[in-house]
Amino acid sequence: MSEGRRAYSVVICVYTEERWADILAAVESVRGQSPAPLETLLVVDHNEALRARLTAEFAPARGVRVLANAGPRGLSAGRNTGVAAARGEIVAFLDDDAVAQPGWLRHFNQAYDDDRVLAVGGRTLPLWASGRRPRWFPEEFDWIVGCTYRGLPAGRVRVRNVLGGNASFRRTAFDAAGGFATGIGRDGDRRPLGCEETELCIRVARAVPGAVLLIDDRSVIHHKVPRAREAFGYFRTRAYAEGLSKALVARSVGTAKGLESERRYTTRTLPAGILRGLRDAALGRPGGARRAAAIVVGALTTAGGYAVGRVRTRGGAVAFSSGPIVPLAVAATPGAAGAGGAPGPVEAPRAGGAPLGAPAGGAGAA
Repeated sequence: MSEGRRAYSVVICVYTEERWADILAAVESVRGQSPAPLETLLVVDHNEALRARLTAEFAPARGVRVLANAGPRGLSAGRNTGVAAARGEIVAFLDDDAVAQPGWLRHFNQAYDDDRVLAVGGRTLPLWASGRRPRWFPEEFDWIVGCTYRGLPAGRVRVRNVLGGNASFRRTAFDAAGGFATGIGRDGDRRPLGCEETELCIRVARAVPGAVLLIDDRSVIHHKVPRAREAFGYFRTRAYAEGLSKALVARSVGTAKGLESERRYTTRTLPAGILRGLRDAALGRPGGARRAAAIVVGALTTAGGYAVGRVRTRGGAVAFSSGPIVPLAVAATPGAAGAGGAPGPVEAPRAGGAPLGAPAGGAGAA
């Protein structure tokens, strides 16, 4: 199919009225894209007041549909609801507190000229609430705040997984591999967890031999980082959750694949970051020693979370599951479709039956 002929559905999952202005900005940034998307789907996570307000704000004729999350609370089920309702050939995801730069969809679209490409992600840049990066905060750990981190290759490159807040998938990828796993990933502000896109991407690659997953750093979004996430306490909490997540992913897909990118990250990227911080400290540049120390603390905390997660996965403490997503036309319940309604994505039990294990977190290395 030639460039410009593909239909895009953009899914934005939302959960709180506190981000009202951010949600409106995210939608407006999507409207300015070329190629223009077929639709923008706002999936509301079990917040009826927000759903009603958004329904009143956006009429269907404006290209925005408001849907209620038809699954359990959390980001994974919200995304699956969006996929089930999507009418586009490509489903793109944007965080509710981010804005897409012009050209975001255009660069995604160019990559899909290759029929082997099933997913394309982009570059996510932080917008710090304080106005600048904290001097102690190492770029190697920007995944802590949902952004592209130092160590990822530049340009359009093949990767193991994309990062979910700035990503797109062919609809056929979900047909082949099922949806995002529920029981893993974020649940509003309750848990600083994630990693659902990593697990999904590995399943996609296994389900479709020869599948190509890319990151194109020209597809840029700007992601807000609230002051609470600039704190060192959040840094440690999120790093620990990342370790829990990696243990769960490794249990699901095997250690070799589940930690493939993380090995390069810990043996190359992090040591280089420590040396860079120590060099800056020796040259009298502010924050160098603290950045080096933060990398060490972050790495050790993540490793600790992973160790705890491995123990928990052996016990099968917490289950998560994934399965096929039934399109809206099949799964919708009476009165559920349309603006303000909820599509009914059916998540069948995972092939093989058994739950997969333990708490989940983080979306570290791609």
